[in-house]
Amino acid sequence: MKSNDSLMILALAAALAVAPFFIYPVFLMKVLCFALFACAFNLLIGYVGLLSFGHAMFFGFAAYVSGYTVKTWGFPTEIGILAGMLVSAALGLVAGLIAIRRQGIYFAMVTLALAQMVFFFCVQAKFTGGEDGIQSIPRRALFGVIDIRNDFTLYYVVLAIFLAGFLVIYRTIHSPFGQVLKAIRENEPRAISLGYKVDNYKLLAFVLSAALSGLAGATKAIVFQLATLTDVTWQMSGEVVLMTLVGGMGTVLGPFVGAAIIIAMQNYLAQFGEWVLVIQGVIFVTTVMLFRRGVVGEIGAYLAKARGTAKE
Repeated sequence: MKSNDSLMILALAAALAVAPFFIYPVFLMKVLCFALFACAFNLLIGYVGLLSFGHAMFFGFAAYVSGYTVKTWGFPTEIGILAGMLVSAALGLVAGLIAIRRQGIYFAMVTLALAQMVFFFCVQAKFTGGEDGIQSIPRRALFGVIDIRNDFTLYYVVLAIFLAGFLVIYRTIHSPFGQVLKAIRENEPRAISLGYKVDNYKLLAFVLSAALSGLAGATKAIVFQLATLTDVTWQMSGEVVLMTLVGGMGTVLGPFVGAAIIIAMQNYLAQFGEWVLVIQGVIFVTTVMLFRRGVVGEIGAYLAKARGTAKE
């Protein structure tokens, strides 16, 4: 890990550690859950070049699995979260085997179609509760000793989960495996000519992204004690795309910043009702036109240019 990156991650962890003393913990937990979701999505679009319009199926379905495992089967919280993550990974494997051989808009449309199939399954399946969802999911003590009924305590559990997922993504993109993913993104025919089995690499990245998206969704279900159709709709897939683009696609911190911006807008502009969607649309269009690399991408480019000018 580079020294600059180490300092950046430590600074982020320190800031998040003290944040609940100044900001409502439940709001912060929502930001962390969606930030992990956006980071997992960014692994796929930012470093492999695959645009998925169906990532909500992993996020939302994991919430249902986690909620059902904890509430109906009575398993501990950690088992519920793990179950949601593993089911999402398995779902990602099946979806990946179907979609991964397609490229561009065809890949995006296949993932969207699969996500709609999962959505309609969730509408009809008895275990999901249909329109009502799974409500009043209990917050059982983590590992039998950590009482997470208190929002303040639960926040640090969610923070640990986010940091673990974030570090997995960071390690992945800075590993030899990650370098191959970038090579596939930049020039897939050349990667094939060098002997890499690109479909296997893309499938593995897709499954990892699905698993981490599921981890985010399962954690969110425990935080809000609720799993509903909202998290598995196509609009949620669009929302994570928006978070990634606003923050900065292909950057380490971009999805986190994008998630914080979008969730803050939804929270603090709620009094405007449906106009929030219009405001989000304006911000999205502005970002695409003026900040093509996203907030973090543009800041990084400016700092790099400033350093280059200083050296000259």
